[in-house]
Amino acid sequence: MVDTTTTEKAGPCREEWKIRGEDLLKKINEIIREGNVRHISIKDKTGKTLVDLPLTVGVVGTALAPVLAAVGAIAALVSECTISVERQA
Repeated sequence: MVDTTTTEKAGPCREEWKIRGEDLLKKINEIIREGNVRHISIKDKTGKTLVDLPLTVGVVGTALAPVLAAVGAIAALVSECTISVERQA
């Protein structure tokens, strides 16, 4: 991980990490396991959004398999990216 930013407002909490592509899948798994995540966005180093992942509270197990497969494919293609996470307050 290179950088972490947290923004707290009256609404949902937003966090952002700049990481290497090879660490992307590991970090996404970690974020999902922590829980209370509403939305995950992955952007390339130029700021272009590669994928937006809306997550519901009840998403677990095999329901995450397609999401994690997509994240793994993105990790193989990018050298550096930014993960933006929206959490429930």
